[in-house]
This record gives sequence, structure tokens and C-alpha cells, in this order.
Amino acid sequence: MVLKGDRRREVTIYTDGGCLGNPGPGGYGVVLIHGRARKELSGGCRLTTNNRMELTAAIVGLQALKTPCRVTLFTDSQYLVNAMTKGWAQRWRRNGWMRNKLEKALNPDLWEKLLDLCSRHEVRFVWIRGHAGNPENERCDELSRQAARGENLGDEGVCGP
Repeated sequence: MVLKGDRRREVTIYTDGGCLGNPGPGGYGVVLIHGRARKELSGGCRLTTNNRMELTAAIVGLQALKTPCRVTLFTDSQYLVNAMTKGWAQRWRRNGWMRNKLEKALNPDLWEKLLDLCSRHEVRFVWIRGHAGNPENERCDELSRQAARGENLGDEGVCGP
């Protein structure tokens, strides 16, 4: 909820995540921009999935914010954008992390963290086409690939948020 006179800082976050194989070694990249300030974050896991890395990138970006902010988060993950903008993730949580009566929602641990962070910040999720020349998205892709190829990859649950 945003109150009248709310002076939250406006922050732009670009995120990307991916794997070398799916599942396989994975990485995430984040670029945070506030005015002229810029911060890059990355990390990776020995064995993970593309979707887990996409979610981890968004979580790590939002966790880096020290105070509640107004955020525009750009990602090339339609899975992430649709789950947040169409209410899927909120519905999965309400339904005990079930997509429907028979199917469990995947990655409930990460969705839970993301939903909690979105209750702290005002977040607008925006889809951008990957590998289409957006410099910040390209940088996130580069960071995630470098992280996935790194030697110090963590185990799932240790490598991310």
C-alpha cells in the first residue's frame, strides 16, 4: 500500500537467470539502478533450474534494497512476470502451494520469499525480450552465465537468497 506523500526511492532492477543445461549449473545476474548509482550482483548454484535462477535473481535484487522502495523490475522471464502480475503466485500460496487440485506449484520456497519482499516494496514487473539488445538485460545475462561457469558454485539453498 502506498500512502499519500510516500517518498519511497524509485529503483530500477534488471534480472536474469539461467542454467548450463536444465537442470544444471546455474547463475543469476542483477543490475540495480537508483539515479546515478548502480550495483551489480551475481551468484550461482551447482545444480538448479532456469526458473529457480530467474526467481533467485528477482529475490536477490529486492533483498539488496535497505528501505521500502518503488521498484520497476525488468526480466525476460514470462513465467516470473505472469505469476506475479496475473496473481498466480498469490493463488498458489492461498491454495497451499497447489497449482490445481492435482499439481503442486514448483519452487514454493522462492515464491514465498518473493511474495514477502513484494509486500515490503511496491514492485511493478515488466517483461522484456531477452537477447534483443537491451544493455542492462544483456549485462544480467552475461553476469548469470559467468556465475554459472564459476568454480565456487553453492549448493541449492546456499547459493541464492
